[in-house]
Amino acid sequence: MLFNSFQFLFFFPVVVILYFLFPYQYRWLLLLVASCLFYAAFIPAYLLILFLTIAVDYVAGIFIEEASGIRRKYLLILSIVVNVGILAAFKYYNFFITNINELLTGIGIKTAPLPFLNIILPIGLSFHTFQAMSYTIEVYRKNQAAERHFGIYALYVMFFPQLAAGPIERPQNLLHQFKENHHFSSQNLLDGLRLMSWGLFKKVVIADRLTTYVSAVYSEPGQYHYLNLIIATVCFSIQIYCDFSGYSDMAIGIAKVIGFDLMINFRRPYFASNIQEFWKRWHISLSTWFRDYLYIGLGGNRKGTRRTYINVIIIFLVSGFWHGANWTFIIWGALHAVYIVVFMLKQTIFKAAAKPSFITYAAGLVFTYCIVTVAWVFFRANNLHEAVLILKNIFTAQQNQPFRWILGEAGNAITFGQSSILIALLMVIYMIVIERKYPPNLETFNKTKYEDIAFMSFNLIMIICLGVFQKASFIYFQF
Repeated sequence: MLFNSFQFLFFFPVVVILYFLFPYQYRWLLLLVASCLFYAAFIPAYLLILFLTIAVDYVAGIFIEEASGIRRKYLLILSIVVNVGILAAFKYYNFFITNINELLTGIGIKTAPLPFLNIILPIGLSFHTFQAMSYTIEVYRKNQAAERHFGIYALYVMFFPQLAAGPIERPQNLLHQFKENHHFSSQNLLDGLRLMSWGLFKKVVIADRLTTYVSAVYSEPGQYHYLNLIIATVCFSIQIYCDFSGYSDMAIGIAKVIGFDLMINFRRPYFASNIQEFWKRWHISLSTWFRDYLYIGLGGNRKGTRRTYINVIIIFLVSGFWHGANWTFIIWGALHAVYIVVFMLKQTIFKAAAKPSFITYAAGLVFTYCIVTVAWVFFRANNLHEAVLILKNIFTAQQNQPFRWILGEAGNAITFGQSSILIALLMVIYMIVIERKYPPNLETFNKTKYEDIAFMSFNLIMIICLGVFQKASFIYFQF
């Protein structure tokens, strides 16, 4: 079920009303049933996969807590292997088979191609797999007691606001909230609806509008003027931010309405003045997951400079592969690894000023945005060949076709012209002003009642008048 669907428009109010009408001791059951219905709206059969991993990790958590010595580590490894194994089977099996078949052909081994699996990746599989793994790891580290209530643990993995695309929560933050008696709060309702309206605005007014342009250009990159390629790439950088941060805002807002607090996932990442700061602001729940469970597990920065650089490269390669079974995502991760390592080397050689000047900050901001946007080409391109082609055509100023604003024939239902560019530009400027004035999570609106009402009213008007409603899925659902 999509947050930007009419289906959800009826689903959510019913869940909220029932939640506060239900006796406190049965609310977990209501939320679990609602989460199952939410997920079943995509592919019902995949609930079985979800409950398989839930059962494995629920049992593993109890066994790990009760075990001692080396047995605890073996149990943790077993639960991780099961989780990663299921993820690999659905997400990476065909990728590996494709590359093995090509390798065998390339070295002259004549054999029947290995078979492919004709399966669809379950929505949000990577997200709830990582959330489940964080639970067993924290139990192993003795930072979290094993959850004995199977329903509560299942809800921790399946909580519908963040089930499909995060934020990836830690058990210490979320599990205890399912056992608390949340009373209706008009302030929570106001805070939640404000974030929901803001997230929906970013999704349907900005992200889905830009999708038309980006999809048209990236579907046939060799047929467009280099200026079209540049505009499409910049549009994608805005699209992916508005799409994903819009989802996160809506997820946090939805949870807030019923009294739950989820972690902040974005802090204006394109205002970062260096690449390290960018990763402290972008997809925070995932970047901190890799830091806490992989980077530190590999030794972090405790084993010398050379090992630190190797660890950085490993986590960004894994992060790239986590995003998708395609070489484009691996290259995207590798680029960010290079960016970070070069930045760390620079910091080692040159001492940064305690408080950089405005010019230094602005130059760093522009440079960081540019290198991040170059990497986005690999993230968005259909394959490695097209990604290289796009960058080649941009940097060599190829003019395969005349530059044009309007994409699409007159008879098509969807076109993208100068008016759409202007609308998107104005809405992006509005977004920048709001997110600079009211960070984080727009909470400072609480001090300005009339501004708050005007803000939500304006968002609603823009959503109704300028929203693109095509039941477009969120980009990160595919991961």
